[in-house]
Amino acid sequence: MPNIASIFKDEITRVARKEIRSEVANLKKAVTAHRSEIAALKRRALDLEKEIRGLLKSKHKAMPQVAANASQKPIRFSANGLASQRKRLALSAHECGLLVGASGQSIYNWEAGTARPRAVHLAAIAALKELGKKTATARLNELREAADKPAPPQPAPKKT
Repeated sequence: MPNIASIFKDEITRVARKEIRSEVANLKKAVTAHRSEIAALKRRALDLEKEIRGLLKSKHKAMPQVAANASQKPIRFSANGLASQRKRLALSAHECGLLVGASGQSIYNWEAGTARPRAVHLAAIAALKELGKKTATARLNELREAADKPAPPQPAPKKT
């Protein structure tokens, strides 16, 4: 006659394995869903990085003569000169910042002489001298339209 304790132990082991199997199946489904979501996020990050690189390239193409001048001689900066350029073009500090690629507060600091623009901004400030009012307004409108474009739709997250 079999021992009741061994039969009881075998039955508990069988039931435990059955429960573990069902829990592991649920975990495998969750892991699969998480992996596919991670892959989608990685693809989205790569697409956004490509888009950023493209925007940076187009930004550099917009002012090609500035790059040519930068290699010839150093660009001088004058706080009063920036203020007079901004006044000549009838731009607010924020608008001037959009054209130069900086914030309006940076423009105020540069004009006050409390800060000095970086080399990237110096080239853009030098390009302001070549712009007229109409050209500056058109460029501002382009920048605003580009900023107002809605982002591409994102895929909905998968439910687990």
